[in-house]
Amino acid sequence: MSDPALQVISVEEYLRTELESSVKREYVSGFVYPLHGATKAQAGTSKAHALITGNIMFALQPASRRSRCRLYAADMKLRIEDRDSFYYPDVMVACGEDNGEEYYETDPCLLVEVLSKRTAAIDRHAKYHAYTSIPSLQTYLIVSQSERRILAYGREGDSWRLTEYDGAGEIPLTCPGHTLTLDEVYQGVIDSPGSAPVPRV
Repeated sequence: MSDPALQVISVEEYLRTELESSVKREYVSGFVYPLHGATKAQAGTSKAHALITGNIMFALQPASRRSRCRLYAADMKLRIEDRDSFYYPDVMVACGEDNGEEYYETDPCLLVEVLSKRTAAIDRHAKYHAYTSIPSLQTYLIVSQSERRILAYGREGDSWRLTEYDGAGEIPLTCPGHTLTLDEVYQGVIDSPGSAPVPRV
């Protein structure tokens, strides 16, 4: 995200104008933020970002289908009503009852953000606080695209437990019911190391 627009707009206006926008925009408390650049020429992500997102989608698809969950990559909005916000997670899984809305989900169980220079601070701080406020969320993954490293935040009652995976490892996802490996995430992007270090908790 970049600097917010100067004029505060309503949720209704954001949803209406987002359908016509040439770039994806996120919405936080009345302000609109272009997601990957303020112009169409600036929009887009790196090859590594796109490949990692695709790898995660491919890995999660069988479990999502078995669990009758809805699996999205990048183009589906997440609405957090308590925060008056809309985001575009890189990967989102929603397994509850469909909310009936055409353009956004409200009750995800898994959210994934792939880090970039533009969004790293937001993903680690602002989005962490926003995402972990969602009652249905079970896991939030922050995935590096420059090294084999994933921060996994898992819900434990009313608190969140952080596990850091470096190099290799397996991440159990209760929703949608899959053990995601770093080899799956980084296939074709970053070579597998010779050993598998134990994750740090």
